[in-house]
Amino acid sequence: MNYILSIDAGTTAFKSSLFDENGRLLGISTREYELLTPTALAVELPAETFWNAFKFGIKDVLKKTKVKVEDIRALGLSVQGETLLMIDKKGNPLRNAIIWLDNRAQEEAEVLSKQFDVDGLSYKTTGQVKIVPTWPASKIFWIREHEKNIFDRVYKFLLLEDYLIYRMTDELVAEGSLLSSTVYWNISTKKYWDEMLQYLHVSVDQLPAVRESGEAVGELKSEIARELGLSRNTVVSTGVLDQAAGAIGVGNIKPGTFSENTGAALAICATLKKPVFDKQARMPIHYHGIPDTYMAHTFTTGGMVLRWYRDQFWKDEMRIAKTRGIDAYDLIGKEVTKVPPGCEGLVMLPHLQGAMAPEANPKATGVFYGFTLKHTKAHFARAIMEAIACIVRRNIDVLEELNIPVNEIRVLGGGARSDIWNQIKADITRKNILRTENEEAACLGAAILAGKAVGIYDSVKEASNSMVRIKKTFEPRKENIETYKYTYKKYVQLYDDLCGLFTLEKLET
Repeated sequence: MNYILSIDAGTTAFKSSLFDENGRLLGISTREYELLTPTALAVELPAETFWNAFKFGIKDVLKKTKVKVEDIRALGLSVQGETLLMIDKKGNPLRNAIIWLDNRAQEEAEVLSKQFDVDGLSYKTTGQVKIVPTWPASKIFWIREHEKNIFDRVYKFLLLEDYLIYRMTDELVAEGSLLSSTVYWNISTKKYWDEMLQYLHVSVDQLPAVRESGEAVGELKSEIARELGLSRNTVVSTGVLDQAAGAIGVGNIKPGTFSENTGAALAICATLKKPVFDKQARMPIHYHGIPDTYMAHTFTTGGMVLRWYRDQFWKDEMRIAKTRGIDAYDLIGKEVTKVPPGCEGLVMLPHLQGAMAPEANPKATGVFYGFTLKHTKAHFARAIMEAIACIVRRNIDVLEELNIPVNEIRVLGGGARSDIWNQIKADITRKNILRTENEEAACLGAAILAGKAVGIYDSVKEASNSMVRIKKTFEPRKENIETYKYTYKKYVQLYDDLCGLFTLEKLET
């Protein structure tokens, strides 16, 4: 039996998983770490913290599974986007990694926007609808302006995936799914964007060579194999953006398939054969983890709204759940099933941190509308679930306006565990909702690519057919179509009618 190690390098934790060639999860280990916030806008982490989490997870999962390391054929990566590292000629990091959440480069992002956002140039080149402080181009510009002594010593600018691969193999390579949001990579030509690099004073030689996801980079260095407790013959594969990994891990690998990840945020991915640019610049386009394939991909408000509601208003249920050893969300879901579709007129706008895709209105706030004396806590919980489903529908509407078909929805993340929430999403979107067996979709997606890289499978499609299995399908219920047609209409109109109110400045008293 062939085995594949898969690491999901998240924002605050690394997950290390071991799969067999049939997609069966044999073991998993999670190593958390605390981010550093030296200022209100800065978010950093030493590169060694990443490496220690990486090393711990691999050793722990090997200890748990007890497989022969000689049978582990490949190592795959699912990685957070936009986190930037800088190394010198000896491969040593010159400073802490700047985490994707870092927001210090606001002035630099504004300057780049004025220079490159004219007539949608940046969007048409990179696929990103705005230049923001998150993007590595903005971060590099900030380093040039504020840490010139470091900028002048940079041998290579790397993303986190690039750095991990370099530590393991000495190879300096990157791939398109993570490069998409650097804003210095041309998504159509699949080459670095010369004009942006020139403006940043960065040469192509200071960036890794570009490869496709799911390609064999090389075997582990001898000393690294000993450090990780792996065989020297384990092959390292190029990885993929975590959201693309999740999409691949649930089988979203061809046009017509749409996946949504309801975690703290809601991430959506629709697979495309070529870039489709929105004239209204509502929908970002990324390179996929599959050669010459793209994805419409964006974030918006997700499960954090339900978590806020749970923490504020379901404290008794949380205590009960803890004593019974069950999840409080399961108790909430059970109560939600007792509320009729449409919440008897209660509608919510879930914009607790501003409206993201597709409205992109940072001034929007959360709203509950239409509640009366008959409404209970469970009504409000269901209204939140219906609101998130309406966001999914709103994004699907935008995709279909762009002639991007959505035939089915594959779900992942914590929200995918909820039968009632999946049914609500099916009813509101009028699409089949498919839940897969493996809940660690990002890890599985990275394993699929790594399995293809070492020839266990000839293609991502073949690997997906063998490793991804559908556990349950939720079909739209005909009896709920009219109710949710009205709910969705109210949801859209409520947002439109309140836009003027959202933009009012607070009056001075």
